[in-house]
Amino acid sequence: MGLTLEESLRLTVAALMQVTGDSQRSVAAVLGLTQTQVSRRQSGAVSWSLSDVDVLAEHYGIGALDLLAGPTRACEALPADRHRSVRAETKGASR
Repeated sequence: MGLTLEESLRLTVAALMQVTGDSQRSVAAVLGLTQTQVSRRQSGAVSWSLSDVDVLAEHYGIGALDLLAGPTRACEALPADRHRSVRAETKGASR
């Protein structure tokens, strides 16, 4: 049995947060929510809205359909400069 779209979206957001180094607090700020509200969405207690999907896709620089296609597709679509390792290397090079 496969994942529901809601479950897939939660996994995708978690994967993007891991790859970029974003915290729930930083994602919450982008969405205009509290960290607790993001935590409730990630736990499945509250559903992500389509508006949230649009904002998250824009934040990560990917299409909304890439975000909804699952973690693998979303992470593949993520611009290289959004990856945590690339950002850390860029910071180190600018010193």
